[in-house]
Amino acid sequence: MRIIAGKFRGTRLEVVNGSKTRPTTDKVKEAMFSMLMPYLDDGQALDLYAGTGGLGLEAVSRGMTHATLVDRQFQAIKVIEKNVQKTHAENQFTILKAPAQAALQKLTAQQIKFDMVFLDPPYAKETIADDMAYLYAHDLLQNHAIIVAESDDAANLPEATEHFSIIQQKHYGITIVTIYQVER
Repeated sequence: MRIIAGKFRGTRLEVVNGSKTRPTTDKVKEAMFSMLMPYLDDGQALDLYAGTGGLGLEAVSRGMTHATLVDRQFQAIKVIEKNVQKTHAENQFTILKAPAQAALQKLTAQQIKFDMVFLDPPYAKETIADDMAYLYAHDLLQNHAIIVAESDDAANLPEATEHFSIIQQKHYGITIVTIYQVER
């Protein structure tokens, strides 16, 4: 795994050993960020199920100002810390070790608003709809924020709603990338 483009381009990323994380492949990540190019101009990013931190690192590499990287596993946090150090831009990242819901509560208390959110939970958990509802209800999203959801074919993803429209959706094998935009 590596950072594909931008100021950290070519940086090799550490990976979490074992089967508790499922890193986004370079092929899917490259396609995902091609879709996101119009939205990668400054702003705050949140990678709620960071694993290696690869999506948040790529977002900052390509133009986001800052990324908050969240994971609940100790081993994943250690890998994220190493990967952030490789960028030599530690001030552009915040690392939180917490379950997703606890991290969202902490971010709500800090009144942080995000321009881009990556939701790539374990496929079996199917938390994307609940995470999106929480982000919206607790005012964690800027007007017209982008949410990038990575799931599999079996996921019960939300359709366009009064709060979110679907900008794009692409299939890559069993992986589905859906890009939503906040409607306020």
